[in-house]
Parts: sequence; structure tokens; C-alpha cells
Amino acid sequence: MTDKRQFAFDKVNFILLGIGMAVVIIGFLLMTGPSSSESAFQPDIFSVRRIKVAPVVCLIGFLSMIYAVLRKPKTATEE
Repeated sequence: MTDKRQFAFDKVNFILLGIGMAVVIIGFLLMTGPSSSESAFQPDIFSVRRIKVAPVVCLIGFLSMIYAVLRKPKTATEE
């Protein structure tokens, strides 16, 4: 006769969601850098880190967040 609430997420879901959000933030930080202006061109805007690596890191973060939302928590069977 315990009054335990059933939540849609358990502790593991929240941990996975936090990790996914941290990976997305890291991906966005990898995209930052100096910007080009009309007077000065910065070739770093076309670097591999900003064009290829950072979007892949963000995609991995978003996919892990989707997995964290869709993951069903394990239910304890009462005997």
C-alpha cells in the first residue's frame, strides 16, 4: 500500500537527457569562432571543426536526447 507515483521518466532517463544536452552544447561551442567581416576575411570559417565535426556532435546529442525521451523505464514487479 505504498503511495508511489508513476512518472513517465526515471532517473536514467533524466541522466541521459542531461548528457545529450551537454553534448549538444559542446557541439554548438565547437561551431564558434572568429567571424568574417567586409574588411577582413577569416579562413577559419571554413574549418573542418566548424563545418563537419560540430554538426555531427550536435546530431549525436539530439539523437541521444530523442532516445532518452523514448526509452521506457524498467518497472519493478511486485510479488
